[in-house]
Amino acid sequence: MHRIMVRGLALGTLALVAVANQPAEAQEAAAPACAAPVAPTGELAPWTAPSQLQAAGNEADTSHARLPVGQAARLTLLQTPEVRYPLRPEKPGGSVSYGGLLQIDVPKAGTYRVALDSAAWIDLVRDEQAVKSTAHGHGPHCTGIRKMVDYPLTAGLYTLQISANGQPQMTALVARLP
Repeated sequence: MHRIMVRGLALGTLALVAVANQPAEAQEAAAPACAAPVAPTGELAPWTAPSQLQAAGNEADTSHARLPVGQAARLTLLQTPEVRYPLRPEKPGGSVSYGGLLQIDVPKAGTYRVALDSAAWIDLVRDEQAVKSTAHGHGPHCTGIRKMVDYPLTAGLYTLQISANGQPQMTALVARLP
């Protein structure tokens, strides 16, 4: 009896390790299907009412591509070769991917979350330096938010670089955390 319990425990542990070591896409596939979309709450609540916004192709044009904090936007992106990033993205994507630049005006210091509906690569840039993120995660189940990245920010203007997106459109939201 003891051998059976030990063997069962070992197999259960191996199964957990196998799931934990799967790529994120495989783990997401293992999540239960959504019966219906769920509206996010709190600072993510604006996700359900995005405005339309065209991403800029260079930093000089980001004043026409402003993403206000606390407002979601359905972004139209450019093909990667058309984008001139202020800093080379860590994952720039290929010639068939999409990207763009947005300007974000942070009103006061705090932790801010960038939420996306895709697995695009993002960099937040200020004064020609990438801001280091403090947390990464998935959005709440069934909300349509696929990726969330948190940054500690001071007041001022930032450039959000989006790269390596597989589609020409995506939804994004920048929210201040409580």
